[in-house]
Amino acid sequence: MHCYLYENAKYGRRMTLTNLSLVTLAPPLMTGVAYGVAPGEEEMSPVTLDAHWNKVGRLLLLAAMAVVGSVGNVFFISAVLIEDFLRQRGNAFLVNVALADLLVTGLVIPASAVVILAGLRDHETACSFHWIVAVLSVLVTLLTYSAIAVENLMRLCLPPAWYEHVTPCKITTLVFLIWIVSGSVVGLQTALPLGPDYCHRKFPGLITYQMAVMVVLVAVPLVVTLLCFIAILVRVHSAKLPPSYKPPVTFSWDFSLMKTNFLSFVCFVIFWMPFGMVMEVQSINTVSPRVLYPLAWFALSKSCLNNFLYCVTNRHFRNAYVNLFHYCCCKTTVALSRRPRPEASRPTGDVRVHIIPGYNMYSYTSPQRAERAAASAAKPAAKRPPRPPGGRGNGGREVYEL
Repeated sequence: MHCYLYENAKYGRRMTLTNLSLVTLAPPLMTGVAYGVAPGEEEMSPVTLDAHWNKVGRLLLLAAMAVVGSVGNVFFISAVLIEDFLRQRGNAFLVNVALADLLVTGLVIPASAVVILAGLRDHETACSFHWIVAVLSVLVTLLTYSAIAVENLMRLCLPPAWYEHVTPCKITTLVFLIWIVSGSVVGLQTALPLGPDYCHRKFPGLITYQMAVMVVLVAVPLVVTLLCFIAILVRVHSAKLPPSYKPPVTFSWDFSLMKTNFLSFVCFVIFWMPFGMVMEVQSINTVSPRVLYPLAWFALSKSCLNNFLYCVTNRHFRNAYVNLFHYCCCKTTVALSRRPRPEASRPTGDVRVHIIPGYNMYSYTSPQRAERAAASAAKPAAKRPPRPPGGRGNGGREVYEL
């Protein structure tokens, strides 16, 4: 290899410069930028998106995601509480998924909006906060999906005696255990340099630890969830083969909710799998930030859309959302029922009811009135007196005395 010799007259020493030593003349890497990043790629921030985008546009996008996602997740949790069919002990796992999504829509995305408003970029504390909360949310969601799949399998395909073992106490304990395990993994990863390095992409971390977490907390829950949902679909399809089989209405509702849960799980995999695969490659080789960070934001956007998926595909969630919307926006449920109606607003043909003391008054939906209605239906109908001409008496008004 050809060498060039030159004399350094100032320091009086002899130096040899080869073609291989030209690498040492490269400028030092920027702080927080991995080796091999092309010029301009450092403009892609994990917190504030692409720096070339309009600042107001980024702020409006993040604000819309935070508001829509947070309101949707609150509606999702409220729907489980107010809808009669959804108030089942197994649906506590659905609420847990909504709480994990609420971490992203209520903490991660608003934090990025605050950083943009403050005029900061690549804030290390904000990026670390993003990564910690996002990993906690995805681990809780993935473990909860496994619990949802097992609970649906026991509810739909196993004898009722098996499902009686799924008590509210056990469900609450399992939910707390999911949060404790996920929080412990995130805390250990934060306290020790175990990686992966999401913000700076400088070191790969401990590969054995990452593989163990990937197998135990990611691969196993994915396989369990997928197998349980497939088993439910196969069993229910086999049970519906006889033409004489007519499932109860509640079973059809449970099966419809199970299909929505399965669809939500598939969407979770579609949104998060590309980012997870790129992060595994990042542990071995350098990945461009223009690939890594857009995939991360694509995965986070799942937390804004999951609640609307249930609204579109499940009738009970849709009815609950409509009732919540009318109550929150139109105030038709409580305000109108307590508002006094003026006499001038009554129509001319209204019905007046005179309540005479001493008579037993029952609701139309009470068991006592149902018994009286059944007894009166068994008796022969009595002959009613003829009605006055015009169909109504008392000046066109019907008067009922009870």
